[in-house]
Amino acid sequence: MILEVAILNVKSGQEEQFEIDFAIAGRYISAIKGYVRHSLRKCLEQNNKYILLVDWESLEDHTIGFRQSAEYLEWKKILHHYYDPFPTVEHYETKVEKENKNNS
Repeated sequence: MILEVAILNVKSGQEEQFEIDFAIAGRYISAIKGYVRHSLRKCLEQNNKYILLVDWESLEDHTIGFRQSAEYLEWKKILHHYYDPFPTVEHYETKVEKENKNNS
């Protein structure tokens, strides 16, 4: 599994509408073959900063399957105008993972 990570700096004052539109755009990314899950998290220290985490079955599912799809064009139309600067996207593979099984 591959983790896509993007730091999203949203134009100040547009955070609320961005979150609404992001929820709408989620249907486009989740329709792609190889998509597993995604999460949008808001920074506590900087109100207009978010992190996007997307799990993909393979790198190509994101870089080719999504980025070259009609769904990506819709995603882009809904979300890309919010970013300043445009985010850098990186991909990571898991080397070590541990989960706390004591929390219920």
